[in-house]
Amino acid sequence: MRLKVNCEDRLGLTRELLDILLEHQIDLRGIEIDISGIIYLNFPTLDFATLQHLMPAIRRIPGVHDVKTIPCMPSEREHNAIMALLTALPDAVVAVDTLGRITLANDAACSLLAENQASLQHQPLGPKLKGVHVTRWLEQADPKPLSEKVVMAGEPHLADFLPIWVADESGEQSLAGAVVVFKSAHRVGQHFKVMRSKESPHFDGFIKQSPTMALLLKEARRLATLDAPLLIQGETGTGKEQLARACHAASLRGEGPFILLNCAAIPDEAAENELFGYGPGAFGHNKDGKRGVLEQANGGTLVLDEIGELSPLLQLKFLRVLQDGVFRRLGDEQEVKVDIRVICTSQQDLAALVQQGLFRQDLFYRLNVLNLRLPPLRERQKDILPLSLHFCGQFAAELERPRPRLARELTDYLCHYPWPGNVRQLKNSLYRAISLLEGDELTLIHLALPEQAGLPELDALCDGSLEKAVKGFERMLLERLYPQHPSSRQLARRLNISHTAIANKLREYGIGKHSRAK
Repeated sequence: MRLKVNCEDRLGLTRELLDILLEHQIDLRGIEIDISGIIYLNFPTLDFATLQHLMPAIRRIPGVHDVKTIPCMPSEREHNAIMALLTALPDAVVAVDTLGRITLANDAACSLLAENQASLQHQPLGPKLKGVHVTRWLEQADPKPLSEKVVMAGEPHLADFLPIWVADESGEQSLAGAVVVFKSAHRVGQHFKVMRSKESPHFDGFIKQSPTMALLLKEARRLATLDAPLLIQGETGTGKEQLARACHAASLRGEGPFILLNCAAIPDEAAENELFGYGPGAFGHNKDGKRGVLEQANGGTLVLDEIGELSPLLQLKFLRVLQDGVFRRLGDEQEVKVDIRVICTSQQDLAALVQQGLFRQDLFYRLNVLNLRLPPLRERQKDILPLSLHFCGQFAAELERPRPRLARELTDYLCHYPWPGNVRQLKNSLYRAISLLEGDELTLIHLALPEQAGLPELDALCDGSLEKAVKGFERMLLERLYPQHPSSRQLARRLNISHTAIANKLREYGIGKHSRAK
């Protein structure tokens, strides 16, 4: 039973209260005094008759204002709240005294150390972890909070060491021990992913009013936080490099280097030097050697732009880097180990290149762990007008002129033009038009886009019946989309029809695996 006595701060009042408990032969188990004028009592449960005599006797003490029963003492309430919190925490929490001996361990810590609370009591924490000398840290004159990587129960953890200070009446602080919180590498990674996926601003530069682009960026935010190789495919001008930069900035390596190598822009004989570098004396009198992009990207991200252009020899050498993280510079016997994330981009269909024997199959599967496909502009029509307005505002500011209006016929044309050069073509066309514009309205004449010729296949379909033309167009559409969505389920989602209907049509037209089965 617990009582709460509201009273004035009077010398001797507590003694009178204890005398009444002695008079009623009550075994006092605990007493707590609050400086605000409250005394809390803890004793065994009393029968109703005894309680009827005790309460009035306490109220008759001079200076007592009120007395009532309460469910728990303040210390019990705090203890229960702390224990509930420690039990709910997924991270291991251990409290130690000034000698580094365990005084408290939550359920997660007991599970990690494979011992119960009772057996852990008074055991030294130091021998159970590697990376920090606990007692030496506690013996410092003024130990500061510390965050260190440690190994506990054979697993790496991030440990936060937090000293516990207790102040006396004069305000002087004394060390009473410490609390140590252990977070596993998996938990730290989870926290980072959640923070990045919800708050990362690195994808805000993309316009995403179309459902296709919104879905892509949602996937990109999730894949960016992973450390596996990422393959970004898409037509020319769709923004593959911009997406690669955003994925790097939103990753664990965001503070590290971002190195881009354009595989299509350098000849084969120079590509090896650029990729691996060369050792001292490898070429004539060169004494210093050169670091390749692999070394320059150490701790960060290496982007291989147009990876499909890499020569077969370099594909083989790069495969080993992906497997082991080691390579040799040209003319050097010493192996170099690097820690990098690889992002590759390609406007070519790498799976088709593998089928044609133009790209190594084993390298393709190493690179295609995570993948993103940037849709062409014709598949994201809702983004065309917002992109146009964005570019017009950007270029008008650069050229220090008012942003021009877009004529009605121009906006209609922009939204229906096929844009073979995608976002890059749209951007360049608008820049040229605004640079040469003399008035305040941009019209179709100013854009000067090349006319798109009709597809020969479509022209051929016009010669037959409507049923034959419809089937012909259906076959062309499936043949074009299947390499980008190489399964009947993926293609069904893309075209928003049932999986069974797509499977039947692929079988009817002999597309994909059905063509090999014939």
